[in-house]
Amino acid sequence: MSGITVIGGTGYAGSSIVKEAAARGHEVTALSRKAPAEPVEGVRYVQGSADAAEELVSEADVIVGALSPRAGSEGTLVETYTKLAERAASSGARLIVIGGFGSLRPAPGAPRFAEGDAMPPAFLPEASEMASVLGMLERDAPASLDWVFISPAASFGAFAPGERRGVYRSSVGGIAVFDREGPSAIGGEDFAIAVVDEIEKGAHRRAHLHFAY
Repeated sequence: MSGITVIGGTGYAGSSIVKEAAARGHEVTALSRKAPAEPVEGVRYVQGSADAAEELVSEADVIVGALSPRAGSEGTLVETYTKLAERAASSGARLIVIGGFGSLRPAPGAPRFAEGDAMPPAFLPEASEMASVLGMLERDAPASLDWVFISPAASFGAFAPGERRGVYRSSVGGIAVFDREGPSAIGGEDFAIAVVDEIEKGAHRRAHLHFAY
């Protein structure tokens, strides 16, 4: 059993991870600006900004950052995750950052989706900011920090929750996974299964992972 703190624990990805981790018996703390609409039994909920996470970081074995550059946080996430990386390294916690599909590449050596021309303009600012968070981790994270950056599929979010299948495919190295029909998709519950599996197994260190069907 691990002590897991999820920053952004009431958002779509964060709340799914909170629910899955708690169901497996982990001690879960969820930090968010808003109270949860449907609290999960046994989870400790704390309201506050990511800047208030220092004490929670020191208490946790694993920090999951499930923040998105939206609703006033645009342009702040590189600084926020830089601070979290420093705190996690100091406390010996593992840092898992939930990123976006735009940080992936269609093939080895190809530009990231956030760097190419195929990204819809409406999604580009968010995709670029999360790609910058990944770049910060790759270049500047403390050498002692055990971090993993996880990108979900292209079709992932409250608009496409899907049904729990209990299966997923994974990719290491930031290369996108597509199914035979072309789409890249994963439901919220199955993404959470994949993330908590990685937390429990600890199979990767300082790596970019991707989960999709």
